Amino acid sequence: MPITAIDLREIDKQAANVYEAIIAASKKARQINDDQKLEFNQLLQTIQPQNQDDDSEDFHNPDQMKISLEFERRPKPHIQALNQLLDGEVEYQYRTGLK
Repeated sequence: MPITAIDLREIDKQAANVYEAIIAASKKARQINDDQKLEFNQLLQTIQPQNQDDDSEDFHNPDQMKISLEFERRPKPHIQALNQLLDGEVEYQYRTGLK
């Protein structure tokens, strides 16, 4: 997977403060990651376990491998969050009344 540079000026166009925008993107990335973990675990629960012998160490379940590879091919959560921020899909605001 190639490394792509992100121009901070592009982020600056979407927010008043670059650092605040990056923090908002990181929180969005955590939400995306949590959602993906939940989806992954739910899909793994639907897989029928294979018969395992106590003497053997590893069994490769092709269904589990297929699901794992599908999740590995997806864009990483931080990339998704930054793209959403640059597309204007991530909104954030200050909490008021904090002391």
